[in-house]
Amino acid sequence: MTFNTLEDTTKFYKDYSKAVGFSTRIRSTNKKGNKIKNQLITCSKEGKWKSKISPTERTNPSAGLNCPTRIYIHILKDIGVWIISKVVLHHSHSCFANQVEMLKQYRKLSMSVRCTIENNEEAGIRPSKTYQSYVVEKRHEKLHQERSAECFGTRGCKRIREILIKNEREESEFLFRAQTRG
Repeated sequence: MTFNTLEDTTKFYKDYSKAVGFSTRIRSTNKKGNKIKNQLITCSKEGKWKSKISPTERTNPSAGLNCPTRIYIHILKDIGVWIISKVVLHHSHSCFANQVEMLKQYRKLSMSVRCTIENNEEAGIRPSKTYQSYVVEKRHEKLHQERSAECFGTRGCKRIREILIKNEREESEFLFRAQTRG
């Protein structure tokens, strides 16, 4: 897969991760001068999490689960396009697409909810009532997303996954051929 800009590539993977139900982070970026030449984007649960708190008292046991999911993107210098060169899609944890808005990366307050919170604070309305208005707003957003998802359908997610799996297969076949020739 090729993309015109780095932003297009990261947006594509972020959209994919949101549809599947996990959050991402940029693990490393290599630059030559001022220009980025490659980037590694991983699942946010990649790596081992070391806690100073004993395991019995730990409140977030799933922070780091050594999740291998990642993509490696780099620019082709001669034509100036970005490509996804390495893909790993399997997770070491469960992904919940229906709860993705609870992940930190995707938590956003709409302008109307922000205004409601500010107005309620000025008027002295209790936080529980403000929360109820937030829940109603989220319900409306979710209904809108479900309606638009009916147009996009799960086929879109499946198609993206098929493309990424195909790229992963082609890459491993290429590396195998290169190693056997070498």
